[in-house]
Amino acid sequence: MKRLNYLLILITLISLAGCGLNSDNGELTGVLGRKKWFHNQPFGTIYVPTGTFHAGQSDQDVPSSQLAQNRQVSIPAFYMDDTEISNNEYRQFVYHVMDSIARKILGGEYVVEDPEGGDPWIKQEKKKAIDWKDENLKELFYQGNDRFERKVQIDIRKLKYSWMWEDLVAAAQYNQRGTKWNAGNRPDYFRTEITDIYPDTLCWIRDFTYAHNDPMTQVYFWHPKYDDYPVVGVTWNQARAFCHWRTNYYNSFINSVLDGNTVTPFRLPTEWEFEYASRGGRDGNPYPWGGPYVRNTKGCFLANFKPGRGNYIDDGGIYTVKVNAYFPNDYGLYCMSGNVAEWTQSSYAEAGQYVVSDLSPEYRTQAKEGDDDTYKRKVTRGGSWKDIAYYIQNGTRTQYEYQDSSKSYLGFRCVMSYIGRSNKDKE
Repeated sequence: MKRLNYLLILITLISLAGCGLNSDNGELTGVLGRKKWFHNQPFGTIYVPTGTFHAGQSDQDVPSSQLAQNRQVSIPAFYMDDTEISNNEYRQFVYHVMDSIARKILGGEYVVEDPEGGDPWIKQEKKKAIDWKDENLKELFYQGNDRFERKVQIDIRKLKYSWMWEDLVAAAQYNQRGTKWNAGNRPDYFRTEITDIYPDTLCWIRDFTYAHNDPMTQVYFWHPKYDDYPVVGVTWNQARAFCHWRTNYYNSFINSVLDGNTVTPFRLPTEWEFEYASRGGRDGNPYPWGGPYVRNTKGCFLANFKPGRGNYIDDGGIYTVKVNAYFPNDYGLYCMSGNVAEWTQSSYAEAGQYVVSDLSPEYRTQAKEGDDDTYKRKVTRGGSWKDIAYYIQNGTRTQYEYQDSSKSYLGFRCVMSYIGRSNKDKE
């Protein structure tokens, strides 16, 4: 009897194969033949799982700001850079922009256009090497009185990055007023920006009156000694431009191996994503390492900040330190407190914690050039090497900077929203 059943099953399978398994036979099957997709983890990132935590102050509200109420919020999964973006990582962006400008000037065989009309980095490996001594590239270097001691140096004013993004918030608001979504023109929600991308190295001098920080201005960004230190002097828009470039650069590879699939964009984290990741899965902890103290049991400091009344060197660094200094938190993220404060995607408002949703909260404004400065305030998180211990706590949110400002104590890291279930290991 069992042999007969096996025979019937075999005959059925052969019949199905003969009919063609790719045919839906008039049934609702969904689109057939679609490739499986696994969200690859970008190099240098950490997976932060979906979760719920209690945001807000976990210690005394020292300045009585009342800006960080305690509330429970849920955050979808995302990938996050395990360290702050370093000088050398940001330099890759600068060099790419510099190369792209040079290839555009040289033209011809130096440029291989993307057949889809995109940027010419898709087939970069087939491009001819640039001869930087070419006379046609003279305009990229300082000339005449702009040259210092007759040195040949790139004119950093020429390093501009042109990029586009979609204003989905504006599109959603348009639809919310009861008008059909397709009633407007799609390009109405496209935004084009041209961003100066070279870091502001003079911020080291400008940030501190009556202090000798000239050496940091002169060598911090370009010297190999500082390659693994966090990039600073970068505005909010420059950080966003970096995220845009990184997304396209990464997608160019994904497209080449997965035939048209792309990932969600790299972006700055929201302030709630940053706080959630900083806590490392420990709800209510004041610092990323979990404990209520800034020293370990051996008396060593656990972050780069301003100990005591100005003993900067006591924690091992007088300015910034390497991006992977100190121990990571339980998610594997380094320097979520101290070293440099970090840009977030979120706009700053005193009542921000009170008005946002409890599901993936976000408060965002997109200020234009002529808008009031109030709309240009962006939340910074984590505290920096110049801040006292209170400002490097997970729940502290009294700090912000204007989106067009650059500081010697302010950097950033990127995140990418995860596509899939809350626990990727069970997919």
